[in-house]
Amino acid sequence: MTAPAASITATEQELRSQPETWDRAVRLLPEVAAHLPRPGERVLVVGCGTSWFIAASYAALREASGQGTTDAATATEISPVREYDRVLAISRSGTTSEIIAVLAALDVPSTLVTAVAAGPAAQHTDAEIVLDFADETSVVQTRFATTTLALLRASLGEDLAPAIADARTLLAEEPAPELVAAEQVTFLGTGWTKGLADEAALKMRESSQSWTESYFAMEYRHGPIAIAQPGRVTVQLGLAPEGLAAQTERAGSTFVTSDRDPLAQLVAIHLWAVRRAEAKGLDPDRPRHLTRAVHLDS
Repeated sequence: MTAPAASITATEQELRSQPETWDRAVRLLPEVAAHLPRPGERVLVVGCGTSWFIAASYAALREASGQGTTDAATATEISPVREYDRVLAISRSGTTSEIIAVLAALDVPSTLVTAVAAGPAAQHTDAEIVLDFADETSVVQTRFATTTLALLRASLGEDLAPAIADARTLLAEEPAPELVAAEQVTFLGTGWTKGLADEAALKMRESSQSWTESYFAMEYRHGPIAIAQPGRVTVQLGLAPEGLAAQTERAGSTFVTSDRDPLAQLVAIHLWAVRRAEAKGLDPDRPRHLTRAVHLDS
C-alpha cells in the first residue's frame, strides 16, 4: 500500500511522480525532437554520476536501434581521438563543473538536457531541452534521470505506455521485508540495462549507505558471484541469461527478476532504497556527504 502523503519524504514524493513525468516527456517530444541526435550521426553522450548511467543506457539503445555510433562517457574521461557529429549532455542542475568544461571545449554541435533553464552550462551549448517539470528538491536523483531516459527512448521510436503502466503498478506495491533487510545487494544488466543496474546500485548506496555492486549479467559468473550467500540479494534488470538465477540461488543468494519494463523496475528500486534508509534510521532527503550538484573548485 502507498504510504499516506503527509508521512513521506520529499524523495519519496518525487519518485512516486515518475509515471506522470514520463508521460509529460513523451508529449514534449515533438517540440524538442529537432534538437536530439539524428539517425546516422556519430554521437557522444556525456554526464556525471546518475546522468552518466542514463547516458550509457541511451547509447546502448541508440546503437541497438541502428541509428548510429553512440558513445557514453563520464565528462572527465572523454577520448581525445574520437570524432563526433553531435554531443548530448545531461545535467539536472545545468551547473555541473565537468559538463560545463566539456561543452566549452568541444567544437561540435551540442544539446543540453537539464531541469533548470539558462544555467551556466547552457551558455556553451547550441540547444537546451528543459525538463523543469521533472526537477527535484531531493539531492538523490530519481525522476529527472528517468524522465530524461523516457524522452530519449521515445525519440528512438519506443512506445513508453507499457513502461508507464508498469511503473504505476510497481509503485502500488511495497518492497518485500527480506529485501529491505538484505545484508548486501548486487544489480545486474545486459545491453542498455547495465546502465540501469549501475544507477540502481548508486541509488541504494546514496540513499541508504548500503553495500551494493553492479555488473554485466554474464560477468557476474566470472568472480563476483563469490559474494553470493544467504541474506544477500542479486537483482536482474531486464531478462536474465539462462541458468543464472539457478546458479545464484545454489550459492544461497536470493535472485530477483521481473517481467516489467526495466525502467519501471528502477522506479521500484528507488522506493526500496528509501525503505532501506528508513529502516536504518537514515533520512533519504539528507544523504551523507552529497549535494544536489557538484561544483569543483578551480
